[in-house]
Amino acid sequence: MAEILLFHHALGLTDGVRALADDLRAAGHVVHLPDLYDGRTYTELGEGVDHAEELGFDTIRARGAAAAEGLPTDLVYVGLSLGVMPAQELAQTRAGARGAVLLHACVPLDFFGDGTWPADVPAQVHVMEDDDLGDVDIAREVAATTDPVELFVYPGDRHLFTDRSSPDHDEGAASLALRRVLAFLDQVG
Repeated sequence: MAEILLFHHALGLTDGVRALADDLRAAGHVVHLPDLYDGRTYTELGEGVDHAEELGFDTIRARGAAAAEGLPTDLVYVGLSLGVMPAQELAQTRAGARGAVLLHACVPLDFFGDGTWPADVPAQVHVMEDDDLGDVDIAREVAATTDPVELFVYPGDRHLFTDRSSPDHDEGAASLALRRVLAFLDQVG
């Protein structure tokens, strides 16, 4: 069993994000699901990104760090798109991380802390190959230069492919990603 801190994407805490949390719980994991948007959700990605920009990405990261306060340090951090920012930052900089799962995006390592990935923190990155928003090149670079980071690239161009409530949802890719994530959690949990 793993204890997970899961961060939502730019659409907010959608039904699809909640469903992913429920899937992880059904597999026996403890999931903390903070709302970085104070209850706001969006149906259009552009609107959600606009809201995140209005809040400021530093605010999103700070809210993510605040969500981790008071929780054990041996968490697995999971982020979806925008949520990758706080998840990846905490995995790279907060001592004790058990692992990280980055869905739909990846941030250059030098964006956080000393710019290195901790050798004892395994991670998975899941992106679609032709997703213009998914930072596929960054994900490839991080995985190629960082031993405990495993990259999964799915065919297609959808961004939020794991969110069942998003028009980007891709059932086949989402199911495969979930199986891979659950196997990873069993290993690190």
